[in-house]
Amino acid sequence: MNENEELQSGFPDWLTEDYKLMEPVFCQAFLREHPMRCIRGRFYTVDGPVADESSLKQKIYEEISPWLETKIARKVDELLNALRMAAYSEPIALECDRIHVANGTLFVDGRFSPEKIYCNNRLTVNYRPDTPPPEKWLRFLSELLYPEDIPTLQEYLGYCLLPTTKGQKMLMLIGRGGEGKSRIGLVMRSIFGDSMNTTSIQKVENNRFSRADLESKLLMVDDDMDMSALPKTNYIKSIVTSECKMDMERKGVQSYQSQLYVRFLCFGNGALTALHDRSDGFFRRQIVLTTKDKPPGRMDDPFLSEKLIAEREGIFLWCLEGLHRLLVNNYRFTISDRAKENISVVVREANNIVDFLTSAGYVQFKADSEAATRDLYAAYKVWCEDNAENPLSPKSFSGFIAQNADAYRLEATNNVYIGSGKRCRGYLGIEVLIRPTAL
Repeated sequence: MNENEELQSGFPDWLTEDYKLMEPVFCQAFLREHPMRCIRGRFYTVDGPVADESSLKQKIYEEISPWLETKIARKVDELLNALRMAAYSEPIALECDRIHVANGTLFVDGRFSPEKIYCNNRLTVNYRPDTPPPEKWLRFLSELLYPEDIPTLQEYLGYCLLPTTKGQKMLMLIGRGGEGKSRIGLVMRSIFGDSMNTTSIQKVENNRFSRADLESKLLMVDDDMDMSALPKTNYIKSIVTSECKMDMERKGVQSYQSQLYVRFLCFGNGALTALHDRSDGFFRRQIVLTTKDKPPGRMDDPFLSEKLIAEREGIFLWCLEGLHRLLVNNYRFTISDRAKENISVVVREANNIVDFLTSAGYVQFKADSEAATRDLYAAYKVWCEDNAENPLSPKSFSGFIAQNADAYRLEATNNVYIGSGKRCRGYLGIEVLIRPTAL
């Protein structure tokens, strides 16, 4: 039997006698062999999104290459596009009552089913309820974080297991460097797999195409946060609290609407700041945990990541405990006094107007007093000079005072007398203490 006769013995249904390929029949046969759905142009299996379509192209090539001799690469691309249409499906609804794990489906109420169904995200970790506690992981955290902050991390990592943003928070781990905090990101990669993205928080805000990369992601890790201030913050704030669809852009594709549920976990040597946004909304969305200093003389273990990843099934159960506690508390995180003070420090460092208003000798709050905005700003500049601080612009200063007037019990007025028959804008309830010559 020659080669052609051998091929004829296994002649496929999708090929005519004159070797013309019938695309609809091929797609039906291929999808029977490799069940998939195509959602918004992306293929999904029961294990979640197909991360790399090259593997699909390879399978198509293996199917057709024995029967076609020319233009095979082009035909592979054509068949891949035909498969997109044949496997078309509506988007999969977000399911916040279950977690799709590698060996089945775990429901939040504790039920487990080995059945695997189509889903937006499937973790790469198995659910094994009898797994012992992750001792190395717990010891690592006890050396990294203060005891009162560990429950916060546990709840946040558990929060990332569900496709929801109801917690409306992003988590920052701040340290001097060398503590090992970035090991957490590597461990999370071993649990979340392709449901986690590693990129820069700066890129998410500034690159209009980067937000589309966060689709169908549960977690985004920035393991070396850029310390430069963000020029704007509207996208990050929207993503952290996202509860509806937002505009997405991909290169060469018409913009479209999609819902993001990604959570941000950032590691750095300093807090996230903004050039212009000093609003409560920007800082309210952040949880800031500070790490312990690296002990002098500590020898780092180059295999620490591998040892922690080996405990990932136990770490997953540990994260589940945090999720259950968070759900009981109605998505309110456990925030220690230390973490609350961290945010206060971040606010003061990002906006020295706060320290100016609480300083002594420059201004005082007094019910029957008044001060012009220009005089308040002049006193603020003197305070900055005395404290080696850079003053914010007059617009930023007046904007902050206006936005926070109620918090400081101030009343805006445009009737502050400044001499020579002139009256200008200012506030009732505050007095400038510095002599006019100093201003």
